[in-house]
Amino acid sequence: MSRLNEYQVVGRRSPTEKEPVPKLFRMRLFAPNEVVAKSRFWYFLKQVNKVKKASGEIVSVNQIFEKKPLAVKNFGIWIRYNSRSGTHNMYKEYRELSRVGAVDTCYQDMAARHRARFTSIQIIKVAEVKAADVRRPYIKQLLDPKLRFPLPHRLSRPASKRFRPVFSGVRPSTF
Repeated sequence: MSRLNEYQVVGRRSPTEKEPVPKLFRMRLFAPNEVVAKSRFWYFLKQVNKVKKASGEIVSVNQIFEKKPLAVKNFGIWIRYNSRSGTHNMYKEYRELSRVGAVDTCYQDMAARHRARFTSIQIIKVAEVKAADVRRPYIKQLLDPKLRFPLPHRLSRPASKRFRPVFSGVRPSTF
C-alpha cells in the first residue's frame, strides 16, 4: 500500500466584474491527502500562472484510481528537483502495479540516491511505457519472457514428523 494518492485538482481565479468566467486550471498531483494536494496545486499555479490562493478558488478535488491495479506495468517519470548545487531534470523508469506506486518508489529512490526531499521534487509527467520503448537496462532485464529466478537452499521435508530420521548419515543437498 502506497502512502501517496493521485488527485485531480481543478481551480481558477476568483470571478470579478472584469472577468466573470475565469479560465479553469487542472492538475494531476501526487500527495498523501487532499490538503497537501490543494497546497501543491496553489504552489505550482502561483509559479506558472500568477494566481495565488488569496485571489483564487478550488472548483473540485477528485482522487484518481488505477484502472488495472493487478497488472504489472512499466512507467516513465519525468521529474525536476532541486539539489544542493542547483536544479536538475531527470527521466526515470520503474516497474510497478500503479502510477501511485511508481511515484512513491521514485520519491524513495530520489531520497536514497540524491538526498532529495518531497518538497524539492516536482513530478512533471508520468506515463506508461511500452516494453519496446523502455530505455533503462535495469528495467529491460526484467522484460525477458523466459525470466526465471533461482530457488536456493531448498530443503526436502518429510510428509510427516514420524518419517523424519533422528540421525542422518549425510548432509542435506540444498541446491
